[in-house]
Amino acid sequence: NLSVEILESDKEKLKRHPAFTDDGIAFEQRLNVIGRWPGSHARAPSSSAGGSLILNGHVDVVSPGDESLWVFSPWSGQIQDGKLYGRGACDMKAGLACAIFAIQVLQALGFQPQHEIILESVIGEETGGIGTLTTLIEGIRADAAIIMEPTQLKLCPVQAGALTFRLKVEGKAIHACMKNKGVSAIEVFCTLLQALKNFDKTRHRQYHNSLYPDPMNVAPISIGTIRGGTWHSTVPEQVEVEGRFGIFPGESADQARRAFANFLQETAKDHPWLQQHPPRLQWFEGCFESGETPPDAPILKTLATCHEAVTGVAPRREGVTYGADLRLFTRYAGIPAVLYGPGDVALAHSANEFILLEDITRCTRILALTLYQWCGGQ
Repeated sequence: NLSVEILESDKEKLKRHPAFTDDGIAFEQRLNVIGRWPGSHARAPSSSAGGSLILNGHVDVVSPGDESLWVFSPWSGQIQDGKLYGRGACDMKAGLACAIFAIQVLQALGFQPQHEIILESVIGEETGGIGTLTTLIEGIRADAAIIMEPTQLKLCPVQAGALTFRLKVEGKAIHACMKNKGVSAIEVFCTLLQALKNFDKTRHRQYHNSLYPDPMNVAPISIGTIRGGTWHSTVPEQVEVEGRFGIFPGESADQARRAFANFLQETAKDHPWLQQHPPRLQWFEGCFESGETPPDAPILKTLATCHEAVTGVAPRREGVTYGADLRLFTRYAGIPAVLYGPGDVALAHSANEFILLEDITRCTRILALTLYQWCGGQ
């Protein structure tokens, strides 16, 4: 019973926005679906409503990988022992389902919100957030947003970010029997990799945020792929690696890029070969900026109160180390946003991903109460 709007992501509009990242996937037939429940604007007796609210969830998923590793087909939605299995079950179809169920519950009770409730089913979160960005470009706004990512029902008002980089390291090829007269690009990179690990530790020691339980894993730097050499008996003349460079909350993407570039420059000064053959750095594909909502934001208080009312215990607050659409709301729309949903992110992107059915029920109850309290009405 919502007023439904279909939003197609317009690449030309998106390209003009600084947060746009082209995921290389055609936009056609990838639709953002927006459901609106208009508010009455009639103030309920003793109302302390916070305002309008966006419930945001993404419908895109990553590849299931090797399907032979799954107990059930990743597309089956098989239920066993209170668990629903499938790719995207945890990340994050369950959270989106909870939002839908919460609205259905309130409608069944005859509730009419004082302030608007907006349900967003968006595309492209896994590769940069083009769906949520589309909603913001089209002017959709609210006083707060809840993004139903799998947080184990922890309140997560802070997210780190990440950049994707490619690094090329040169060597000097020669027959392996004359190794000492060549320069192995692989060995040069190994030296660089050790320096990179130390740099990662230094960056973490300089950052402090009590919301992160592991202070040395907030915005990690990691290598994801490595390609080097052309023949087993040839000293390799080039290594190309690709990786992820973490962005700390409060750090801009440009600051992170400069930090990495300066590190490479300083490291090269202490290495005779790298002095003359500095590594070549290229940034490509995804850019997830960091984002955070102030700890005293009213939506956090309301959500925490409703969580405790349903579960009997206060929710934990944590920052997350991964990129998410939270930063689009906070950075580009000034909307306080929080990640909050059922499921464990450790199961996301893995074989045999699942969601506990009892977590869906629990989250639905909490979201329904939050809508009632935050949006007001009767």
